[in-house]
Amino acid sequence: MANKPRIVFDTNAIVSALLLKHSVSRLAFDKALAEGELLCSVETVDELNLTLMQKDFSKYVTENERLEFIASLLREASIVSVNVHVGDCRDPRDNKFLELAISGSAACIVTGDKDLLVLHPFRGISIMTPRDFLNKVWN
Repeated sequence: MANKPRIVFDTNAIVSALLLKHSVSRLAFDKALAEGELLCSVETVDELNLTLMQKDFSKYVTENERLEFIASLLREASIVSVNVHVGDCRDPRDNKFLELAISGSAACIVTGDKDLLVLHPFRGISIMTPRDFLNKVWN
């Protein structure tokens, strides 16, 4: 596929993909890796790392598994320099995903977060659930 769709996953969708190996989020994440180009920014990777390092996650995945997952994500994803700032999301912490999508010319954002989903479409960028992403056929 010459022009792969560029895709942003929010932190919760990535965490679900990591923790629940057979979940819809994991299937969507695997599809994104196989058929698209996953986008991350310093801000989104920092949030993911901080989230995964919370004590609560130690009962589900080991520290080594978390570190391996982050390392693998960084190898597979394209790191985008965010060059725009937006304040359109009702949860300001989610603006980083909108900024990444715009800066990286993403086709879509994959999320289960209602604060992001309510913005669909955002400046021509689809915002969809992992299930909707699985059903998406790329041209």
